[in-house]
Amino acid sequence: MKKSTMGLALAAASLAVTAGASAQTRGVTATEILMGMHTDLSGVAATYGVSSSNGVKMRFEEANDAGGIEGRKLKVIVEDQAYQVPKAVQACNKLINRDKVFAFVAPLGTPMNNACFKDQFAAGVPNLFPLSAARSMYQPYEKLKFYGAASYTDQIRSGIDYFVKTKGKKTVCVMYQDTDFGKEILEGAELQTKKLGIKIAMTTAHKPTDQDFTAPITKLREAGCDLIAMGSIVRDTIVPYSTARKAGWNDVVFLGSAAAYDGVVAAAPGMEGFFGMGLTEMPYADSSVATVKTFVENYKKKFNIDPNIGAVYGYVAADLAVTGIKNAGKNLTTDSFIAGMEAIKGHKDIFNGPPVTFGPNIRQGANASFLAEVKGGRWTRATEPLGF
Repeated sequence: MKKSTMGLALAAASLAVTAGASAQTRGVTATEILMGMHTDLSGVAATYGVSSSNGVKMRFEEANDAGGIEGRKLKVIVEDQAYQVPKAVQACNKLINRDKVFAFVAPLGTPMNNACFKDQFAAGVPNLFPLSAARSMYQPYEKLKFYGAASYTDQIRSGIDYFVKTKGKKTVCVMYQDTDFGKEILEGAELQTKKLGIKIAMTTAHKPTDQDFTAPITKLREAGCDLIAMGSIVRDTIVPYSTARKAGWNDVVFLGSAAAYDGVVAAAPGMEGFFGMGLTEMPYADSSVATVKTFVENYKKKFNIDPNIGAVYGYVAADLAVTGIKNAGKNLTTDSFIAGMEAIKGHKDIFNGPPVTFGPNIRQGANASFLAEVKGGRWTRATEPLGF
């Protein structure tokens, strides 16, 4: 009887171990946490994708070198989606179903993220700090969505509010890409001008591939615009701005979002005086912010190339993920991780960005951004973080 009882007890224990193993949190073992990232390594946004994935790897390796988190090392699998929706869906399916990652970190692109959400959330995979400032990254509410910064709409609202109230601008216009991104800028301008009791004087829309902006610039000039909100990224920021300045139109302010707050924009000929909304310090080697300067040195030593703003965003995303995992404690599950993320209050990154706070119903960590101006081929911070 004793042997029989002992045998039953051992069998029960064995079953319990097996059940515990089968119920184990996806992507988490006693020694490892497996993260996933779908991004552009070979397409039109590869400079962002490569640098942001480097930033993620760098922050995770720092955590690993410090002993990991509760004895676990962080690993990230990076899949190339070439900034194309079909390839993004394939990459997401692999990460979810074959690799069984714990969470996505810093995935790139608005339409690519949107295309993955349904299957991703059905599998219980959190989406952490995507490289997109579209409101769909945190709206509608989904417990697995976490976004850390001001949306495109927030950014342009803050900039318009500043120039109208502080600089006396009266004739607000909008030049935007006829894309989901561009329409976020348009809607932000519409919301803020309505709040200020003024009307948008003129809007022009363009395709991302357009190269000649003479006609829209002429149209905006004839409308008497003194502030133009730009729903543009890099090339379609540089070309219209330089077109206006070459035509002698110098008494108008051009204002871009964080999509235009790029080192390539600042370094392009003729961009002096252009304004953009920033989320963090630019990673300049001679930065006056000591932590930024150290980051640039370490990044260049590690990857043999200077970091761009994408590297900053990737590092910040990974740093927030590390913070949430630490807060989750030894028993890391999706639920404990969500609680760990919601425990983040007033988190400051090393790039002088606005403090980030989450909570049970808060999935956008910050909504402030600062105004920056191109001076001498580089971005210079012009204000402290702004609201609206």
